[in-house]
Amino acid sequence: MAFPSVPDDDDDETGGLLARETPGDNAGALSVSEISQMLKRTVEDRFGFVRVRGELSGVKRAASGHLYCNLKDDKARLDAVMWRGSTGRLSFLPEDGLEVIASGKMTTYPGRSNYQIVIERMEIAGEGALLALLEKLKARLGAEGLFDEARKRPLPFLPKTIGVVTSPTGAVIRDILHRLSDRFPSHVVVWPVAVQGKGAAEQVAAAVRGFSALPEGGPVSRPDIVIVARGGGSIEDLWCFNEEVVVRAIADCTIPVISAVGHETDTTLADYAADLRAPTPTAAAELAVPVRGELAALLSELHARQRRGMVRMLSLRRERLEARSQRLPRPEALLQAQAQKLDDLGDRLRRGLVQRTALARAALDRDAGALRPSLLSNRVGRERERLAATRLRPEIVLQRIEAARQKVDALDRLRRQLDPRAPLKRGYVLVTAPDGSVVRHRADAAALASLTLEFDDGKLDVAPGKAPRSAPRARPAAQGGDQQELF
Repeated sequence: MAFPSVPDDDDDETGGLLARETPGDNAGALSVSEISQMLKRTVEDRFGFVRVRGELSGVKRAASGHLYCNLKDDKARLDAVMWRGSTGRLSFLPEDGLEVIASGKMTTYPGRSNYQIVIERMEIAGEGALLALLEKLKARLGAEGLFDEARKRPLPFLPKTIGVVTSPTGAVIRDILHRLSDRFPSHVVVWPVAVQGKGAAEQVAAAVRGFSALPEGGPVSRPDIVIVARGGGSIEDLWCFNEEVVVRAIADCTIPVISAVGHETDTTLADYAADLRAPTPTAAAELAVPVRGELAALLSELHARQRRGMVRMLSLRRERLEARSQRLPRPEALLQAQAQKLDDLGDRLRRGLVQRTALARAALDRDAGALRPSLLSNRVGRERERLAATRLRPEIVLQRIEAARQKVDALDRLRRQLDPRAPLKRGYVLVTAPDGSVVRHRADAAALASLTLEFDDGKLDVAPGKAPRSAPRARPAAQGGDQQELF
């Protein structure tokens, strides 16, 4: 078997089998880590600060809080990372498809031998990209039904308390208070918030939820209407009112909300979620309350109409009454027949009395002729003879007295038989309770603490459980002499 020949040391070929160092050569072999570090320093020195415009893709947030994504255009792609400390300063939520401008520095990642940008600041690339993000968020929230017209609630006609969510130092709150005082002075509760910049969206959402959570009759009056207001500005200035947290807070509010953000041409997602959109904060105050002067004029007009209506109704009823009263007959005509009948009956009564008196006088004259003194004397004599013939005989009275005495004796005997103490003479005892009632049963006696035993010769108080011991009864003498007891 033939082996390849080994070239001599003097051979100048470059394809040798073993690596050899040439004396005086300053390009020694570098390790992978060394070349990676050299590349890292070169890239970071050369690109210590860059601003890159591109479209976000593959956005994901790690559990550590770091943000990983890619920046791409139609020809290239660049890995990007944003550390947790920088993500907390973001004023929007990064998502795929959003065109941004990222500021940071370029570096390499030796673990995968690629380069990436460490983003320190991220901004949306122009109003076009911001509007695209707005439309995408609007479509997503609209699909959830947050902007449906069926959710809109009518505003109360005359609210007692109005809650305002706005900056306490701007001109907006002064315009609202001034307009309310002109139209209808109301009680206003202001929840001060920042309306622009970082954290403004969270403050506005917290204020809306705070008003919604106020209890009825609490120390702070619960508003009947909430006005979310801000002056005009660019889309970037008004962006906090496009944040999802604000939109959801307005949609979840239990109090009707008026959105008055920006001028008439400015539109935010808060306008879609609110129950009513006002073109300006001043217009929001006008929509919240009516004009007191107009209400007073309306009440006066209604009162006048009421009076005119009552007068008209009374006049019409009076005319109808007069027209109907003319058709009625005169009162004397209605009473003529009854007056004639009364006169007729009076005449008949007078004639009847005269006739009745004449008849009575004739009867009296007729009967008086039959009454003679002799008749009365004869009647009196006969009655006197009957009275003399009727005499009381003693035997009749004695018989009645004897019958009554026998009846009384029978009742007395019955009384003695029914006397409850009569059996006491025969050795019986009457048992009574402490209240004087008669005890008839053994169970009733056992339930009482004390009893009274009434004998023929007196009473004795005893307790059922401590009855006095009686002397042993003497046994009768046995017949036939002394005999021992069997028991």
